[in-house]
Amino acid sequence: MAHLKSVLTFPPASAEERNAAALASQYAAVRQQTDALTAQLSPEDQMVQSCPEASPAKWHLAHTSWFFETFILSSHLNDYRPFHPQFRDLFNSYYNAVGQQPEKALRNTFSRPGLDEVRKYRAHVDEHMVRLLQSSGVASDVRKLVVLGLNHEQQHQELIVTDIKHGFWSNPLHPAYQPAVAAPSASAAPAQSQQLYPEGLYDIGAEGESFYFDNEGSRHKVFLRPFRLAARLATCGEYLSFMEDASYSRPELWLSDGWKAVQTQRWKAPLYWEQSGGQWFQFTCSGLRRVEEAEPVCHVSYYEADAFARWAGARLPTEFEWEVAAVRAPVQGNLVESGRFHPDAAPAAREDGQPSQVFPSQIYGDVWEWTASAYLPYPGYKPAAGALGEYNGKFMSGQMVLRGGSCATPRSHIRATYRNFFPPETRWQFSGIRLADDGS
Repeated sequence: MAHLKSVLTFPPASAEERNAAALASQYAAVRQQTDALTAQLSPEDQMVQSCPEASPAKWHLAHTSWFFETFILSSHLNDYRPFHPQFRDLFNSYYNAVGQQPEKALRNTFSRPGLDEVRKYRAHVDEHMVRLLQSSGVASDVRKLVVLGLNHEQQHQELIVTDIKHGFWSNPLHPAYQPAVAAPSASAAPAQSQQLYPEGLYDIGAEGESFYFDNEGSRHKVFLRPFRLAARLATCGEYLSFMEDASYSRPELWLSDGWKAVQTQRWKAPLYWEQSGGQWFQFTCSGLRRVEEAEPVCHVSYYEADAFARWAGARLPTEFEWEVAAVRAPVQGNLVESGRFHPDAAPAAREDGQPSQVFPSQIYGDVWEWTASAYLPYPGYKPAAGALGEYNGKFMSGQMVLRGGSCATPRSHIRATYRNFFPPETRWQFSGIRLADDGS
């Protein structure tokens, strides 16, 4: 990808040139990160699709290029010729206004184009994107589309990690995606505590010049009663206590659809957990390892998170409560840049017994945190015109909101207003639990 490493030969002079250079540099960095996440995967690895929710890594490489080609190059670069005319449908995900798309569950059946051709497709798109970004007078609406495309690709970077983890777990050989990476040591999780937030009228949602997805706006006021939020995430040890209390066999703890999922899918533990010789083990991106009780519990569904909260005499926070707690916290933590692809234990308390952070720990990274909020539009929400209006809006039914990012989320991609969403039975994502309760 040498063509991305020297986007500009001479230092930019004007403010417009500096902005163009910064965007070109951001484009190169995001595209290179995607390539780095797939570099150790063989062509056979990149064909794996082990569940209907996942996609092959090869498809992620192609689809992210398709996004730039379809929404930017084809409309905004003069004389652009698509790499392959049939790719417009083949690598379309769900944009009905663009055209047809193959059934998602069949993506692993496409042996052609091969991985080499997909990489040529990426290089073709990169070459022309660099040409576009170096041209003079790139319109502001085009620059916004480029930033949207980069954030779209960062979403797929996280999916590459989660999808290949599920694929390798499904393989009886249990191969490792990466070598084990040393994590901060923690013999025990710090004692759980709660922070009280007062009753009040709070501003919720995104605004301003920085990028945000359309589902994060419009900014509006929400009245919240007093509430308490746990200082750290729920741990594997606490979830083991939930399991040992026969909670997967107690219907009173479960929502009706959750109980149906437990019975139908025979859940007994989080995804990737298995018991051997009286010990619990979990599959990680570095292979099978013993469950560490101090680490955050991960790969649980909304139903399991809700049942655990009920068992603990608490509840899940609403997405508005979560945002109020997170909005002043710096975006730092165990994110994809750490290279661990596994949640870490909460930082230990200081010697004086006080928490190590002013804000709730692990509010960013480690695991996506299920909230009690259904994924619905904010007041005043209007999807974008045209095909890009299908990006978020059409999924506002039957899904629950998660907040905070995970150990597979890029740092520059997450923020306090970011709204992730999945169906409540979803477990293959890095999803976990933070408890809340009423403050009165």
